[in-house]
Amino acid sequence: MCFNQIKTVFSATDFYLVVKPAGKGFHDEVLPNERRQQGFFNLCCEHFNEKLFPVHRLDKMTSGLMILARNQEAAAKFTALFEQKLVEKLYIAMSDKKPKKKQGSIIGGMQKARSSKWMLTKSKDNLAVSRFFSWGISSEQPGLRLFLIKPETGKTHQIRVALKSLGSPILGDALYGGRPSDRGYLHAFALKFVFEDKNYEFYEPPEQGVHYSEAVLQQVADLDNGFELNWPKSNRN
Repeated sequence: MCFNQIKTVFSATDFYLVVKPAGKGFHDEVLPNERRQQGFFNLCCEHFNEKLFPVHRLDKMTSGLMILARNQEAAAKFTALFEQKLVEKLYIAMSDKKPKKKQGSIIGGMQKARSSKWMLTKSKDNLAVSRFFSWGISSEQPGLRLFLIKPETGKTHQIRVALKSLGSPILGDALYGGRPSDRGYLHAFALKFVFEDKNYEFYEPPEQGVHYSEAVLQQVADLDNGFELNWPKSNRN
């Protein structure tokens, strides 16, 4: 994967919508050899040759849709939208472990654990709420399962911890017990929001990963009305 090629899904006066590749950190990193590796955000600034403003982020292993504001005013408005939970998000994930239930809600407090991990607790402190559906994948990849997740909150590692709590850690997510693979199979699939009185809704299927077979991508294509699905109740008090 050539990280210098930025896929732009949408361009507007106030923001870009781009696709972050898997395996690329959002911020610059210092590697073990003390060489500095440019992060995805600064790579985008260089690509568009302008000063951009981050309004949300994705984990290094996660690919998918990201909004980049083009001025401070737009950045403040998007930040407020995210804080008020007015940006709806959908994620695609894959696991080789059968979940405890095929659909439903995962609700719990997020608490720091060892080795940069987070854990789900019964507390309501730092509450994380995720709703999901899951499906079996065709016989060409037996044992793999596809998840569509709608997070109602935006906590660190929220979806990764939620799927681990179901007994279905994400394929390639070593930190949370996922089986080794060519990448972590978590993808920011869709975004829906209102900005400056205009309605926006975007879907972007995953491209990077050996397990995204034609059959899997067909299943993903059938989810391009994902926000309108009859989502399980969150039962949040």
